[in-house]
Amino acid sequence: MQPAVCSNCTYREQLRPDDLVAFEVTVAESSLFICAQRDLSAAAESLLRSARRDIEGYAAGHPGFCESLEPLESGSEAPAIVRQMCEAGHAAGVGPMAAVAGAIAEVVALGLLQKSDEVIVENGGDIFLASRRQRTVAIWAGSSPLSRRVGLKIPADAMPLSVCTSSGTVGPSLSFGKADAAVIVAQSGALADAAATAVGNRARTAADVEAALGLGKSIAGVQQVVVIIGDTLGAWGQYELAPL
Repeated sequence: MQPAVCSNCTYREQLRPDDLVAFEVTVAESSLFICAQRDLSAAAESLLRSARRDIEGYAAGHPGFCESLEPLESGSEAPAIVRQMCEAGHAAGVGPMAAVAGAIAEVVALGLLQKSDEVIVENGGDIFLASRRQRTVAIWAGSSPLSRRVGLKIPADAMPLSVCTSSGTVGPSLSFGKADAAVIVAQSGALADAAATAVGNRARTAADVEAALGLGKSIAGVQQVVVIIGDTLGAWGQYELAPL
């Protein structure tokens, strides 16, 4: 599987809401930062292991699944998380592994909602939120002067949903673009992650921001697009951008 461990996760200190309990769960390459009403580490680890087992088991029987940069079909026998990844890849025009971090964040979050009324799961910069109150998600954009200076206000009645970020300058994820941050909001974690990859790939210079926004808008299910390259920011969607 594509590595998801963050080599510098100091940004997670800014993710800690004061009304929830924060904890981390790591299995192989997957490192999750989770906030819930109580420590649910054991349950989260079980959900994470199950998700990884489904993906790895399917990949073992389908050579090229993890390496493909193009959309792939999934058979009817594929686990639900694999089908979600493949569907998201088709919607965004990318390979299924472009959706893996967002898909895992969603699966773990939905599982934990059986034990906590509020859950936030972050997986390598991809976040799935379910909360009873408005949350503001800060946008991490590496060395851009706009990094952590702006966030998205997500109202309670819009959740659960996913906020995923792709970057060509931050983190280990593969990107063919140079965006400091390409952010997508969608109900589906897999779709938000795949779309963020596609939009990030499109953005190579500040002159590409408008085209990258247009690509994001064209993907069915996308609710918000934010693209940051250096000191240039472009945004489209239904949620309010807030200065931090």
